Amino acid sequence: MDLKKKIEKIQEYLIQQEADGWLLYDNHGSNRFVRQLLNISPQQVLTRRFFYWIPKTGNPQKILHKIESQNLEQLPGEKYLYLSWQELEQALHQVLKKAHVILMEYSPRCSNPQVSIVDAGLFEILKEMGKQVQSSADVLQSFTSVLGSKQIASHLEAASVVQKTVARAWDFISDSVRKQKRVTEFDVQNFILNDFASQNCVTEEGPICAVNEHSALPHYMATYEGAKEIQYGDFILIDLWCKKSGQEEVYADITRVAVAAPQPNSKQVEVFEIVKSAQKKAFDFVRERMELGQTIQGYEVDDVCRKYIQIKGYGVFFTHRTGHNIDTSVHGAGANFDHLETYDQRQLLPGMCFSVEPGIYLAGEFGVRLESNMLIQTDRMVKITGGIEENLLCLL
Repeated sequence: MDLKKKIEKIQEYLIQQEADGWLLYDNHGSNRFVRQLLNISPQQVLTRRFFYWIPKTGNPQKILHKIESQNLEQLPGEKYLYLSWQELEQALHQVLKKAHVILMEYSPRCSNPQVSIVDAGLFEILKEMGKQVQSSADVLQSFTSVLGSKQIASHLEAASVVQKTVARAWDFISDSVRKQKRVTEFDVQNFILNDFASQNCVTEEGPICAVNEHSALPHYMATYEGAKEIQYGDFILIDLWCKKSGQEEVYADITRVAVAAPQPNSKQVEVFEIVKSAQKKAFDFVRERMELGQTIQGYEVDDVCRKYIQIKGYGVFFTHRTGHNIDTSVHGAGANFDHLETYDQRQLLPGMCFSVEPGIYLAGEFGVRLESNMLIQTDRMVKITGGIEENLLCLL
């Protein structure tokens, strides 16, 4: 989206929310969202504090240091230059003189650290000016994490890749165990990475292959030296994520579990079924609310999923959020399904994509995490991508 259209959409939102404007601030890369929002090239040199003020009506204004006075000529709006810190504060006074309610990258009580970026010292300055700062979190995600049609297509491509790759990984493990060939967690990780590369896909870290008690460690990552060998009877968790190579491509992220045996034991089945049902409740909750045209906040999805696992007696073993946003990063900038680690009050918007990944982790034994992706389409219909694991897979 070009900047002119972005500004128009932002001003519509500001009027709806009865805010006077959005004050974007960056200090040498301190606010990772600013360049994306303002379409600023990564090669653009910006080493000093700068502000970009988007009022609810009228033209934007920008505040720049004099040694970088020409560096944002591509951005519309009147320019204010400063040299000293006193001149910077004078420029802020001038630009914000008619404003009272200001949006910034801030989260009340740091309930959502992902968007709590602006430092306390700047808040002190604005408070002294009599300004009331509110969170930009909801409007921000509408520009960072609402996917366009091409991006949705790229997510669906990635979802197809991870499904096929994990199936090939299970075949690789099964064949190795059957033939009594040595295969480790680390070998499986490399198998997956090579499979991604062959399909022109990239990934951020990972993937995860975790066996038995390692699967009870949600962020376990095998190393060459410490990797477990996979043997008959083992419980195995694979978590993998990738996207097609390209800056604007979108990730898919899934987790599957299996046993290297003809059948699982009763406890593995019990835990699997609880996690599967919890995941379904989360999907159903979002689908129903979306179809009714109702709003949903991220923490509400976590509540639905977590409550079910708590009722089943495993609440203390569900040690992370229910899901995360997915965009051009595997952990995207939009709302998360979280009322445990954070209190995510951001709304779910049409065009956004999420992981849904409840888990139960029994230390020293095994852990079950089931992860599929949920795409909220522009018509508010909910599509599950990356597939669903209906039954605990048996590899032998």
